[in-house]
Amino acid sequence: MTTITAVMTKKLQSIPGERSVAEATRRMRDDRIGSLLVEQTGEYVGIVTETDVVRKGVAEGRDLEKLTVEKIMSSPMAGIESIRSVQDAHDMMADLGIRHLVVREAGKVIGVLSVRDLLVYFKSVSEPKIAQD
Repeated sequence: MTTITAVMTKKLQSIPGERSVAEATRRMRDDRIGSLLVEQTGEYVGIVTETDVVRKGVAEGRDLEKLTVEKIMSSPMAGIESIRSVQDAHDMMADLGIRHLVVREAGKVIGVLSVRDLLVYFKSVSEPKIAQD
């Protein structure tokens, strides 16, 4: 059984909650990531994702330079314990309809698992079925 720690992103990327959504989107673009943990007073209090930006910012016609990350973040964060399997994480994401999970160990956030991480993992363990041209 492969645990989540084998496939999760261990380098935690975060942004203070009072920063603008525009700044967050530029960071996500530049770092080629789909989410940032949101920090307030040294604690992770939420997560802001590409989906949050689109649904709660862009689709509402809000000014992303003035809108703060804390106003659109997802909180509380959906999470899973590090000892759980990759399949458990996949099932949880499907059940909750989300694309990111924080990974916890003894209550502390130690990583982030994204749908992209799962795609890479499942591709690596599956046999090729479709020939590429």
